Amino acid sequence: MTAEKDPVGVCLIDDDQVYTFGFKKLINLRGLNSRVINFCDGSQAITWLTNPHNSHNLPDVIFLDINMPNMDGWDFLREFAEIKSQLGKKITIYMLSSSINLNDIYRAKKIADVADYIFKPINEYQLHAIINVLREQDAGSNISKYKA
Repeated sequence: MTAEKDPVGVCLIDDDQVYTFGFKKLINLRGLNSRVINFCDGSQAITWLTNPHNSHNLPDVIFLDINMPNMDGWDFLREFAEIKSQLGKKITIYMLSSSINLNDIYRAKKIADVADYIFKPINEYQLHAIINVLREQDAGSNISKYKA
């Protein structure tokens, strides 16, 4: 299997079931060859991420909504900052929100763990670009593994 065909692990944390369905459909219809897991709130995702049984299936990227019940995106980011060093894998996070509130945008951009703030709905070009960058990063890290 070549690096560009390796599946990218995608995690969507969003309580909107219609959006989640559309997001997964977009990935499948565009042949992005990605494993997708989703959670309705941040606490479910934190529980899953910290479960040792899931350590071999951690996502490469998390698309995170802001407004959710139980644990919103901001709370998730605080918890994630505490656990990320224990995960053993770099996970890229994109805030994915319908909020156009400038305070939300500035707040997200100040958080080191957030790669970018994307307005919903994410379009196929943004999704392709993100997944391609992750594949290139993974291919680069695989090459460096074999150089020793």
